[in-house]
Amino acid sequence: MSLRRFTGPLTRNLVRAPGRFGLGQVPERLEPDATTTVVCGYCSTGCGLRIHMRNGEAVNLSADTRYPVNLGMACPKGWEALAPLKSPDRATLPLLRKDGKQKPVEWDEALQAFTAKFKRIIAEHGPESVAFLSTGQIPTEEMFALGSLFKFGMGGIHSDANTRQCMATSHVAYKQSFGFDAPPFTYKDFELSDVLVFVGANPCIAHPIMWERVMMNKNNPKILVIDPRLTETAQAATRHYGIAPKSDLPLLYGIAHVLVREGWIDRDFLEAHVNGYEGFARHVASFTPASVAAATGISAAEIEELAGMIHDGKAVSFWWTMGVNQSHEAVRTAQALINLALITGNIGRPGTGANSITGQMNAMGSRIFSNTTSLAGGRDFLDAGHRREVAEALGIDPARIPAQNSLAYDQIIEGVCEGRIKGLWVIATNPLHSWPDGDKLRAALQNLECLAVQDMYATSDTARLADVFFPAACWSEKEGTLINSERRLGLFKKVSKAPGKALADFYIFRLIAEYWGCADVFANMESPEQAFEVMKRLSAGRPCDFSGIRDYQHIDEKGGIQWPYRGIGADEPQERRLFADGRFYTPDGRAKLLFDPVRPPAEPASPEFPLVLLTGRGTSAQWHTNTRTAKSAVLRKLYPAECYVELHAADAARLGIKPEEWVRVRTRRGAVRARAFIGTTVGLGRIFLPMHYDGVNALTLSEFDPHSRQPSYKHCAARIEKDS
Repeated sequence: MSLRRFTGPLTRNLVRAPGRFGLGQVPERLEPDATTTVVCGYCSTGCGLRIHMRNGEAVNLSADTRYPVNLGMACPKGWEALAPLKSPDRATLPLLRKDGKQKPVEWDEALQAFTAKFKRIIAEHGPESVAFLSTGQIPTEEMFALGSLFKFGMGGIHSDANTRQCMATSHVAYKQSFGFDAPPFTYKDFELSDVLVFVGANPCIAHPIMWERVMMNKNNPKILVIDPRLTETAQAATRHYGIAPKSDLPLLYGIAHVLVREGWIDRDFLEAHVNGYEGFARHVASFTPASVAAATGISAAEIEELAGMIHDGKAVSFWWTMGVNQSHEAVRTAQALINLALITGNIGRPGTGANSITGQMNAMGSRIFSNTTSLAGGRDFLDAGHRREVAEALGIDPARIPAQNSLAYDQIIEGVCEGRIKGLWVIATNPLHSWPDGDKLRAALQNLECLAVQDMYATSDTARLADVFFPAACWSEKEGTLINSERRLGLFKKVSKAPGKALADFYIFRLIAEYWGCADVFANMESPEQAFEVMKRLSAGRPCDFSGIRDYQHIDEKGGIQWPYRGIGADEPQERRLFADGRFYTPDGRAKLLFDPVRPPAEPASPEFPLVLLTGRGTSAQWHTNTRTAKSAVLRKLYPAECYVELHAADAARLGIKPEEWVRVRTRRGAVRARAFIGTTVGLGRIFLPMHYDGVNALTLSEFDPHSRQPSYKHCAARIEKDS
C-alpha cells in the first residue's frame, strides 16, 4: 500500500503541496519580515509573545506589552522559547524498529506498520488491549482530533493524558463541588486581594508571571504561604507556615474549626448558595488548634492567627498547585480550600476565589475537550444524550462512541505492566522520566507488542524504546488554540516550518485515519480551524461555552478570550470571573461542601528510611523532564547542571555530609546521585529533589488519590548515603 495510491484530499496535498502540512514554506498570509503575537507553549500562564521574522525565519521574540496575561513580561523559558526548535536532535523522519534498531523510513512505511500492528492487536486481544497516553502540551484541536480518532475511528477505549499527573485533582474537586471543572478566577484577582493564601504553590519559580501580578497588588496584601519547604515564594511572604509534609488537610480543617467556632462565616451566602454546612461544621469540630498543632508541627497560636487573618480580609483568595494536587488525599485537600472560600463568602467577587493554578500550558484544554476520560465539553461517556451530541457534531453514528469510561493513567500503566495492554501510543510526553517507579515501567514497555511514540525528539527516554516513531511539529510550527489557568483561549500560529518531514500532530492523526479506514471521523475537520468550529458547537450551552468566538482572528484581536463567551455583548471585559451571581453548575445551582476523615500517607519514615522525600520544580529555567529546556544553552546556565538534594544542616551534620558533596538519595525503588545543598529550606528529617533530573520521579511511591487517581509525588520514605 503506497501513500501515493490514495486519492483523498489530505494525501494529495501531502504529496503535491507539502508546505500546507509543515513540510514547506511559512504560510503565505504571514509576511516574510512580520512580527506577530503567539501564546507561549510552556506553562499554563499563557503569556503573549511577539515573534520577529526575518526572510521568513523566526529570529527573535519579545514579550507582548498589550497581551492581558503578562503585560510585557516573560520568564526565562519564554525568552528562550525558540531555542528548542532549532536543536540538532529534532526528529525529521519517521523511525521503524528493524532487527532491534530504529531505522529511518518514509511516512508510508511507518503508517502502514502502525496500522497493521495496532489492528492485529485489537483483532487478537480486543479493543481494551490498546491505549494511548497523551499530553497537555499540544493545541486543543489536536487533543480533540486524537481522542476522536482513537475512540470513534480506531475503536479504542482506554486513553489518558499526562494532565492526570498534574491537574486531575483540581478537575475532580471543582466538578464535585461546583458541578463543573470551572476555575473561577481571573489573573486580575492577584492584584485585587488583600489576603492571598498559597498552599503547596511556589509561583515565584513555577509561574513567575503570576507572581509578578501579585507584586502589582497595591493593597499592601498579606501573603500567607503554607508549605513544608521554605520556597522562594515563602521567603517573600508575609508569613510562612512550615507544616509537616502532607498535613495540609488537617490544617485546613483546623482553620475551618476556628472560623466556625468564632462565627466568622458568611451565613447569608451559605444559606442562599451552599449545601452541606451543618455536616461540615460537625466534621471540623474535632479539629481543634491543639490537636491540629500536634499533626502539623506548627503551634495552636499560629493556627488561630491564620484563621484570624482570613477573617479580617475583605477580599481573600486561596491558591494551590502541585503541593496539593499531588497527594494521597488531594481532592479533599483542594476541597478543603474550596470550603474555606465558600463558608467565608470569598468567591465570585474581585480578589477572591478558590483558585487552582494549572501546570501545563493546555491542561485545561485536555481536561475539557480531549475525549479521554470525559467527552468533549465536559460531557459523560455514560450519557446516551451526550454521545448523540458529539456524534452529531462529527457526523458519525453514535454507536461508534464508547458507552464506558476509560481507565485512568495509572490503570493504563498497570495494564501495560500486567500484559493486558499490548499496544501503547505515546504522544508528546515522556512517562519513563515522569512516572513513579520508572524501572518497573521500563521493563513493561519493552514487553509491549507495539510501542508507538509521537514527539518532536526521538531522543527522549520513552522514544528510544519505540517500535514506531512519528516526528512531530512543535509550537510556532502549527496552528491551534490552548486554554490557560484563567480559562482564556489563546492562539498558536504557524510562523516557521517543521524540520525535515515532521508533521503537525493534527495532520498525523488525519493520515492515520486514512490508513486505518476511518477518515469520515475527520469529514468536518480538514484543518485545525475547522476542528475549532466543531468544538465551538460542542461548547454551546455548556459551562465552557465559547460559541460566541468568531474565528482564530477574533481570538488574536481580543488578546485571548475567557470562557464562557457567548458573544452576547461586544464589549465584554477582558478579564471575567465566575459565580458572581452565586449560581453554580450543580442541578440545584448550589455549591457543595465535601470532606472526609484524614488519612496518613502510605509510606512514612522508618528506621531504614528515616527521611521524607519531597519533589517539585527546581528553577524558573527548567520545565518538566528538561526535554526542551535542556536544549537551550542560555537556560542551562540558569540552573545546576547536576542533580542536587536540599537537606537540613542538622541532618547533614548527623550524617557527616559536607556542602556540595556527592551523595546518593535512596528509596525502596532505587537511588539517584546528587550534590548536597545544605541549609534551612527544608525542615529536619526532610529532603527535596527537583523533579527535572533523570531518575528522580522513579524514586517516588505509586500512591494515588482515590477520587482523581493523581499520583502523590510529594511524600515517600528515603535515606541519604555518602557516594562511594
